[in-house]
Amino acid sequence: MSTNLSPSAQSQTTPYQPITEAIADRLRAIIGDKYVIFGDDERLEPYSHDEIADPSYARMPECVVRPDNTTEIAAILRMANEEHFPVTPRGAGSGLSGGAVPLFGGVVLLCDRMNRVIDFDRDNLTITVEPGMVTNEINDLVADDGLFYAGYPMSVETCFIGGNVAENAGGGKAVKYGVTGRYVIGLEVVTPKGEIMQLGGKLIKDVAGLNLLSLMTGSEGTLGIFTKITLRLVPAPRASVDLLVLFPTMAEAIQLVPKLMSVGGVVPTAIEFMDKLSVQAACQYLNETIPYDKAGAMLLITCDGTSASQVETDYESIGNLCVKNNAIEVYVADNHTTSERIWRIRRNIAEAFKVQSPIQSLEDIVVPTASIPAMVEGIERIMAKYDVQIPCYGHAGDGNLHATPVINPTWSQAEWDRKLPSILNEMYLLTYELGGSITGEHGVGHKRIADMERFGDPVFLETMRAIKKALDPNLILNPGKIVTVE
Repeated sequence: MSTNLSPSAQSQTTPYQPITEAIADRLRAIIGDKYVIFGDDERLEPYSHDEIADPSYARMPECVVRPDNTTEIAAILRMANEEHFPVTPRGAGSGLSGGAVPLFGGVVLLCDRMNRVIDFDRDNLTITVEPGMVTNEINDLVADDGLFYAGYPMSVETCFIGGNVAENAGGGKAVKYGVTGRYVIGLEVVTPKGEIMQLGGKLIKDVAGLNLLSLMTGSEGTLGIFTKITLRLVPAPRASVDLLVLFPTMAEAIQLVPKLMSVGGVVPTAIEFMDKLSVQAACQYLNETIPYDKAGAMLLITCDGTSASQVETDYESIGNLCVKNNAIEVYVADNHTTSERIWRIRRNIAEAFKVQSPIQSLEDIVVPTASIPAMVEGIERIMAKYDVQIPCYGHAGDGNLHATPVINPTWSQAEWDRKLPSILNEMYLLTYELGGSITGEHGVGHKRIADMERFGDPVFLETMRAIKKALDPNLILNPGKIVTVE
């Protein structure tokens, strides 16, 4: 089976009603004329893709709607079932799996207008927001109260919280704080049939019935549209220090990661890994003067805690362990300016590679932490076999690596299209042999749906199909994502 699922091929397999002028008029009647885009390809085009570089994953919507509240979303989904057209929920469009791409055309439902704070409960340490709120704004709102939302991903300044919950997004600080799902304690959901359901609330413990809250979190917009999200807040750390550690070789850097977790006696907030290719690309892109040329790889390690003295003890312990394991240099960033400088290197790797080589395949495989060295060694073998660069970077502390095949400059597009499936297949095979999975945070979407079918447990896949059919019998909501359903 092909690694890539062609949008055009997939769109031929399931018939849906096209969006007519009459349907567009009914949508205008629900949410207002100015919030419906129809019949204007130039305005529709931005909603045909997410942040995947490969344009073959894009698919034009027929219509974009921008509802303002739960009632409007419910009415749109009831109408979609009646008229039989697909609805694709969309947040900021910052995803990397094609999850917000309207694979069958139809309607893209944009949540950008729903960006309000519903409730900030300081006593219960919760905040309830709408899905269109930019994730970083949540921390801005609660910072003065000494609190923060700990489940955010790397792209905090661009992504919407609704998309984070839909993907169960993770990020650099997941080592210590976990991913989005740990902090989602309540949801208001519009079901695919257009019904409104309340899940959870402000409770820390609740085992009344099946855990549908966890089912919805990470469902990639296929089982419901979130209209209110209640998040658990935690006390903000009072001190934080970042270490940028240079190593002579990639092997020495990556082999230290399991030791940091098991030998150091400290649980770091983040352990980010960057191989030589990644470091060079980002530093050149940023005109960074850190002596990256002598490093075969780097680790970016964060420690935080309740006091400066505790954090100092922790980072000195980690720094000493790094030096004992052949680190060339340990840079300490103990203020916002220096921390931002070294984190910019990590955050800009993907952007640097887009500039350097827009033809690439950004992956996010995940393996048990102790298997990271074996995974990186295997990727090096695949690079040599196919004569291709696969820059490797990511959240090494939780086993999540962004291994990114980049086109060989001597290859044609046809040669890249022919070889990439084999490269990814070998990478995924190794991932599963090491007890891992094809995606740790980006999601399956439609980019990895064929690989999900190839590598996923058959009973697991069939169980997901059964859930989808039960909740969305007309396959209205975000069809063609995660798993194929006839």
